[in-house]
Amino acid sequence: MPHRPLESSLLTFLRTALQTHHRFISGTLPRAEAPVYVIGNPAADLDSIISAIVYSYFANTTSRRHVPLINLPHVLAGPELCRLRPEFVKALWLSTNASPNDENAWNETKDSAGPLLREHILTVADFATHLEARNDSDPTARVVADAVLVDWNALPVKSPDGQKGKGGIDGLPAVDFTVTGCVDHHIDEHFCAPDIKPLLITTTGSCTSLVVQTLGSMGLWSGEDTPASREEEEEAQLARLALAPILIDTTNLTAKHKVKSHDIEAYDFLLRRANTQPNNVHTDMVNNVNDLYSQVSHAKENGLDLLTVEEILDHDYKQWTETSPHQPSTPLHIGFCSVIKSIPWIVRKAGSPESFLDSLLAFARKRELGVVVVMTAFVSSTHPGRFCRELLVCALDNGLALDTSKSFVSEAASQLGLDEWSGLEDSDEMDQAMMIKQTLNNDKSTWRHIWAQTDVTKSRKQVAPLLRGAVASL
Repeated sequence: MPHRPLESSLLTFLRTALQTHHRFISGTLPRAEAPVYVIGNPAADLDSIISAIVYSYFANTTSRRHVPLINLPHVLAGPELCRLRPEFVKALWLSTNASPNDENAWNETKDSAGPLLREHILTVADFATHLEARNDSDPTARVVADAVLVDWNALPVKSPDGQKGKGGIDGLPAVDFTVTGCVDHHIDEHFCAPDIKPLLITTTGSCTSLVVQTLGSMGLWSGEDTPASREEEEEAQLARLALAPILIDTTNLTAKHKVKSHDIEAYDFLLRRANTQPNNVHTDMVNNVNDLYSQVSHAKENGLDLLTVEEILDHDYKQWTETSPHQPSTPLHIGFCSVIKSIPWIVRKAGSPESFLDSLLAFARKRELGVVVVMTAFVSSTHPGRFCRELLVCALDNGLALDTSKSFVSEAASQLGLDEWSGLEDSDEMDQAMMIKQTLNNDKSTWRHIWAQTDVTKSRKQVAPLLRGAVASL
């Protein structure tokens, strides 16, 4: 298999990948040279974005170009991506700004980061815009492309003929993807064809850890500890970038229920490669993993302050469609919103419990959901070190959605440790909690309930399958 040399830097690779995409869309690339799109999940969180970039960078050295595609159908790369994903901007900045004298150095401000993202990053919304701008004689012509999935393992739009590994994604209705590889740490949806390579679906804290392992097994990221001098800084940039989601998803490797051997091995591998520039003025900042974790985590948490309530709900959002065996003609759309702030914090952001509920219901109806779930996960401000989870479930109709919600509660309450919710922070929040519960109970048009989830080891990866499974049980 022919190999290309690594790009001279991470930013150079991203810019070249975007150019390859434009050539493909314009029809100037022959089919044999069509790129492989590496696509993360629709939540487009830090792990998903960086998994796509890191895999693409090293797989790009094979016979085919790989292009990371950020799965955001409504967000163009540029200032809006900078505002909505500040943790990614922080991680990218820490990875690429090794020297303040570098001619490619950039700032984290919207004025600097916005144009840089526009020139280096491709989102689903960008892809759709590029398709619309084509001067084809037939603008409705379908596009056929190959894809590698990272941090998820099933396309939401299945192929009409039911072929395994073929389908589409939201926001690109004219593109037919064939999945040629998959690296993921969620429950296997059995969508991918069994003979694709790579195919690695197993439990771990961060998907990026599995990406690092997969690249090593494919011989694309060397296991040697002494890379060639010419490639030291390129590899260090990727190592610094890959460390960020591993630290975030495992709470700096302290969340013992999340950390797996894959995470520890990837962490050790990356740490050795991030330490290749001892004379760099930013070495201490980048190579001190505690500081790296702190900076990216701070950017992620504080970034929510700049968002509207709808954007907060959409920030880490996933959706599924399920059908009951007894009601196959009535699909149920289920949406999960994960938020790293408490319910009272979101309510204060909305202005009142009524405004929060109105925003939540509007969010759900806009997406035609039957059930909407808000899962919060945060560290208590009044009890340092205490990790908390809340679970809010809302059924928007009295049919399958309500039956599913009640079945879920009946089956999962003990597994998740669902307990009466009364606010998990200070006395002011407890007073506010009474108002929130009263508001939830006043409107009888929809069924909703809120709990404190005492088993904090269960994240969306465990809770979502329980709710989805409740549909099949009806």
